[in-house]
Amino acid sequence: MVPAIGVDTPVLRLGLAADGTVEVPPVTAHDRAGWYRYSPPPGQVGPSVILGHVTVGPYGDGVFRHLARLHRGDAVTARLADGRTAEFAVREVRTVAKADFPAGEVYGDVDRPELRLITCGGPRTGDGYLANVIVFAAPRAADP
Repeated sequence: MVPAIGVDTPVLRLGLAADGTVEVPPVTAHDRAGWYRYSPPPGQVGPSVILGHVTVGPYGDGVFRHLARLHRGDAVTARLADGRTAEFAVREVRTVAKADFPAGEVYGDVDRPELRLITCGGPRTGDGYLANVIVFAAPRAADP
């Protein structure tokens, strides 16, 4: 749940696509975000990665259409399968060219629970977008 941008969505489990890249949620009318299952669940030590679309083809806006509007300190809450919640605060929002995607910063080890929200961004091309929007969030109790 990301109240600042009106996101409240169930989260799918995602793995790897056939080409070895991170799987993205399917393009459907009822767009949802997806948790990359090879990252820790939200609230556990490490960078938990959640992906969502900015647009979903013929269906219009995606679940993360306003991700780039988030600001430092905005709240992000992940509801876990066991009923608990993990509370985070945005510490940085970055738009980066897909060719310069900071994989080490997104997926690399950290010594506390962190959250990464990722969608497409930047200029649109015929078959996609040239950039990614990445939100880096830290535990809410910590200084955002």
